[in-house]
Amino acid sequence: MRLSRFLALCGLGSRRKNEALILEGRVSVNGQIVRELSFRVDPERDQVMVDGNLLTIPPKVYYLFYKPRGYLTSLRDPHHRETIQPFLEKLPFRVFPVGRLDKESEGLLLLTNDGELANRLLHPRFEVRRTYQVWVKPELTKDKIKNLLKKGVDIEGKVIRPVEFRFHKKDGPLYIYQVVVKEGVKREVRRMVSFLGGRVVRLVRTSFGPLELKDLKPGEIRPLSPRELQRLKEFLQLKSSEILTRTSSGELT
Repeated sequence: MRLSRFLALCGLGSRRKNEALILEGRVSVNGQIVRELSFRVDPERDQVMVDGNLLTIPPKVYYLFYKPRGYLTSLRDPHHRETIQPFLEKLPFRVFPVGRLDKESEGLLLLTNDGELANRLLHPRFEVRRTYQVWVKPELTKDKIKNLLKKGVDIEGKVIRPVEFRFHKKDGPLYIYQVVVKEGVKREVRRMVSFLGGRVVRLVRTSFGPLELKDLKPGEIRPLSPRELQRLKEFLQLKSSEILTRTSSGELT
């Protein structure tokens, strides 16, 4: 693989940053400084060092995180707003969030260093479902919800229809709805509620594909269990098979 990709897999940051390290002569392979961006290495045989420190590719790790309200789903922010980075600092390996929740939303995020798995989960063709509990006021009318489910709403030039939008229960003066979507469009649930004439007071993501929030508390992080990881990989394999079937039948052309 390219040396810059190896550096990225070791958690050194962006491609631009890694290429700068190479051009500055701070990277050596088997004791020799390398300044060629196209240089290739064998992770199993070559010894790669940056500033004299030996690098190894970390194992792939997977965590569930309950993002609290009030934090950006980002590892850094140029405007110095609070991000989720402090919660991740206690983890043994560098990870990144899969997908986003806006600052005022909370709930389930997957944290990993597995870029391939993350890309598959986020790819529009996989149509991975996200489930939310949404606290709304005032009560939304049944006819408007029915019309939304049937016709959808235009968001950023695309007609978006929720998979599910149903009343769950009351919470004092608020009405809680369960909403399931599969597009992953920015702020789509909030936009749907606004389209229906309501205002979101609280929004919690409770599931993402086969992953579930369950009893995780705000700010808590835990590794996926072996069973959860197996279910996640089986889920993605099934989605891949479905896409191949749809492609061969001409549905995606």
